[in-house]
Amino acid sequence: MKFDMHCHTKEGSLDGKVPIEEFIAILKEKGYDGMLVSDHDSYNGYREWKRVRDNYDSSFVVLKGVEYDTIDAGHILVIMPEGVKLKILELRGLPVRFLIDIVHKYGGILGPAHPCGEKYLSINNTRKFRNQLAVIDKFDFLEGFNSCESPESNAKAMEIARQFDKPVFGGSDAHKPDCVGLGHTEFSGDIACESDLIALVKEMGQEAAVCGGEYYGKTTKEKMGRANCLLVESFWLYNHIGSMWRHRRRKRELRKYYIRLK
Repeated sequence: MKFDMHCHTKEGSLDGKVPIEEFIAILKEKGYDGMLVSDHDSYNGYREWKRVRDNYDSSFVVLKGVEYDTIDAGHILVIMPEGVKLKILELRGLPVRFLIDIVHKYGGILGPAHPCGEKYLSINNTRKFRNQLAVIDKFDFLEGFNSCESPESNAKAMEIARQFDKPVFGGSDAHKPDCVGLGHTEFSGDIACESDLIALVKEMGQEAAVCGGEYYGKTTKEKMGRANCLLVESFWLYNHIGSMWRHRRRKRELRKYYIRLK
C-alpha cells in the first residue's frame, strides 16, 4: 500500500495551505492508498476529516498522527492507536525522552522527522543531540525520505536507519498543493487503521516499508537562500516561547502519566 506519511493540512497547521479534502483528492488522483495527517502539535486536520469522512468510501485510508515539537530534539512524528487520545501531544515542548516514554506506554510508535535537516527542527542537528545518536535506538522508525529536504539530508537519514536497523517512512512534508504526494512509503502489508500500521512496524521491522519520491524545489529555504539562516535561528525562540506558554498545562497533563518534570 502506498501512503504519503508526512502531510500538513490547512485545518491543523498554521503554515498549511491544503484543506484535508483537497489533500485526499490529489493523493487519490496520484494513485495513493492513504495518508498520515501529521500537523504541527495538533489533531485539528484529522478532526476535520472525521467530520466529513461519511462523504467518502473506505478505499482511501486516513491515519491520525502528529508532528510534535520537542524542546530538545526537533520534530518527531507520532502515531497512536485509534481511540487513544492524549492531550499532551497537542502541548508542544516535552523533552524527547518523556515523549518516547508516554507514546510507548500507550501503545504508539514514533520517529524523528527529517532527522538530518535544519538546526533546531531535526534531532541530529540540535545542540543537545548533535553527534549523539544513542536516543535513536529508542525510536520505532525514522523518516528516510522527505521531499522538502536535500538529497544529502535524506541520505544521512537512511544511513542512520541502516545503522540502527530501523524501518523508514517517506513523505512529502507538503504544505502546498504542488508538493502533495511527492514523497511516499510503500508498506509490505495491508493497513486499514493506526493499529495495523503499529503492528506492521513492530513485527516486520526494516521489512515493513520502503520509501522514496521526488524533491520539491519551491521550499521556503530554497526561495530565501542565505536569509533562511535567520528563519532557522528564529525557530529556536519560537519553540521556547511556545513551550513556556504551555508549561502549566503540560505539567498538569504530565501528572496523569506519573512523570514529573524537575
